[in-house]
Amino acid sequence: MKPFEYGDEEIGELEILFMVASYTIAVGVLSIPRTLAGTTNFFDGWISLVITGILIVFITWVSVKLALRFPNQTFFTYTSAICSKPVAALITICFAIYYMVSAAYQTRFVAITAKQYLLARTPVEIIALLFLLVIVYAVSGSRVGVIRLNLLFLPIILFIALLVLVMNIPNFEPKNLSPLFTTSWEGYWKGSKESFFSLFGSDILLFYVAFVNRPKGVTKYAMIGAGIPLVLYLLIYMMAIGVFTAETTATLVYPTIELAKEAEVPGGFFGRIESLFFMIWIMTIFNTASLCLDVSLMAFSSLFQKVKKRTFIFLLTPCIYLIAMFPINLIEVTVLGRYLSYSVFGLGVLIPTVLLILAKVRGIKGNE
Repeated sequence: MKPFEYGDEEIGELEILFMVASYTIAVGVLSIPRTLAGTTNFFDGWISLVITGILIVFITWVSVKLALRFPNQTFFTYTSAICSKPVAALITICFAIYYMVSAAYQTRFVAITAKQYLLARTPVEIIALLFLLVIVYAVSGSRVGVIRLNLLFLPIILFIALLVLVMNIPNFEPKNLSPLFTTSWEGYWKGSKESFFSLFGSDILLFYVAFVNRPKGVTKYAMIGAGIPLVLYLLIYMMAIGVFTAETTATLVYPTIELAKEAEVPGGFFGRIESLFFMIWIMTIFNTASLCLDVSLMAFSSLFQKVKKRTFIFLLTPCIYLIAMFPINLIEVTVLGRYLSYSVFGLGVLIPTVLLILAKVRGIKGNE
């Protein structure tokens, strides 16, 4: 079947907002209550989340400002203008590899979790392969089409997540949230550090801002997009502590799924709301993994412009599958995710900041 092609290759500010929010709400939404409960006391993790959120909104501003200085230019092109081409090529390759490994991580995580909660008799290898093939089909068509899928999926994702939270209100105990401010500064720092990867999603703006047709309001919309996951994660974390207590939440593998299990829909319309929640969550991972693979293709294509996009797809797909299958168990998958979180700090925080400073100091802009 031939992939659908859009007549235009431009996006607006709304697509940027939805894309950043959808890309960020991924694997971390399942485990972030456990992460915060393990590093802070009671409900003190909200402080760590807010600190992380403020930092991420600032980095989002940095990334957008950098990309907007070079309208309609690829990341490799404007990085080459700021520094030398060899350095720009090295940075672009690092981004391409990072997004390729990130797509593999998302694929393997979905496969493991789907086997545990939905498809107990299906091998992990088969689930991962099928999920990866769907992603490959999505990125084979229009790049803008992949971005616009976020406009379709994100409202559904947010609605189901909020439904789970509302259905847990009868189980919520406010006394489980107190006392407040009992965590040490070291605990707050650990909570912020551990939650950073789950909330970070502005790095893709370095590549996608070039497709924006009206760049004037992009910065504001991107920052709002970065704030949506922060609010959602705060609500999920608060509900998990209120329902399970901090001590219990710290021992649950996926507290968010446990919240879905506790939800009771009046009238028994849904027998198992956690299954519905999990299927919606897979949609978020599909969005994230598709964008990761698409950015990886974009980075490689900017370096090797004579090579067709479909050729890169055929080359990267088996590599992504092998990387996804390399970890033996969930523990090793978690270790892979930790390495990715270290990488994103260098690639998504340090590099855009340094590039923006260099561009401002040297007075380099795309129209010059």
